[in-house]
Amino acid sequence: MKKLLNTLYINSPDRYLALDGENVVIKKGDAEIGRIPLHNLEAIVTCGYAGASPALMGACVERNIMLSFITPYGRFLARVEGPETGNVIVRKTQYHYSENEEISLQIAKNFILGKLYNSRWVIERVTRDHALQVNVSKLKKASENIQSSIKALGTVDSMERLRGIEGKAADYYFAVFDDLIIQQKADFVFSGRNRRPPLDNINALLSFAYSLIEGMCFSALELVGLDPYVGFMHTIRPGRKSLALDLMEELRSVFADRFVLTLINRKEIANKDFVTREDGAVRMKEEVRKNFLSAWQMRKQEVIVHPFLKEKVEWGMVPYVQALLLVRYLRGDLEAYPPFLWK
Repeated sequence: MKKLLNTLYINSPDRYLALDGENVVIKKGDAEIGRIPLHNLEAIVTCGYAGASPALMGACVERNIMLSFITPYGRFLARVEGPETGNVIVRKTQYHYSENEEISLQIAKNFILGKLYNSRWVIERVTRDHALQVNVSKLKKASENIQSSIKALGTVDSMERLRGIEGKAADYYFAVFDDLIIQQKADFVFSGRNRRPPLDNINALLSFAYSLIEGMCFSALELVGLDPYVGFMHTIRPGRKSLALDLMEELRSVFADRFVLTLINRKEIANKDFVTREDGAVRMKEEVRKNFLSAWQMRKQEVIVHPFLKEKVEWGMVPYVQALLLVRYLRGDLEAYPPFLWK
């Protein structure tokens, strides 16, 4: 159990959450191991399967406290929320645009522009800061290939073509991801993405970080009145948070990947911090997950200048800013959706 800012994180899978008056009570079996006043909280995230009482769920709904459930691997399971709210006109526009191939393609191109631009920036940043420790020519070649992919976006005329360019650029990026690891190279070897479950230390870290960003984007879209399940690039299917997946594309490399690389290269996480299950799944130990979340919250508090607004915002607010910009576009206040292009 750890309270960071106004979010309560329950990191142990065997904890049960209950309500006592105006407090959330954390239990292990029949024993109470902690309690936090509800008025101090904006969100509760629990990492396990023991569950929460209906009374607590109701209290969270009444107080507008987001109660979310994720697996020990960090995969989003569910959230408890009250009656549907939001801007009906904006949602009607969202649904209309999602069924228009031409408009969907234009929005999707900007999501992918942000993704490729930021992926290239991550590579360029490493060549600048660690020129004596990396294969600069190899990284520069990957950067040039991604830049070529960015230029190719201008001639894209179909979603299939867009996905092809995005996939090829992702191959260029992940082909040199192992080179971005400067320290602990023997314990952190990246040979490609794997998930469900992650089969190595790096993929365990990436999957957990991606799940956190997905949750941030999902919440941001809900808050601005959009439907997180109706996207423009990711296809719609039951239970798939397509628009949240669209929105998070811009932030994967510049937020999640950089964060994971920082943990490894600063030796804030090590091989001993992971366990491998009988099925080959790799996961962080409970205490390490706490440290990960603590560092994640600190990163979210770092202040940057938003490249489009030219105003100072915290990293943790970036998904909300992008969701607001998307709403402004859908309302007709902007000619196009401005992707997050970090420098």
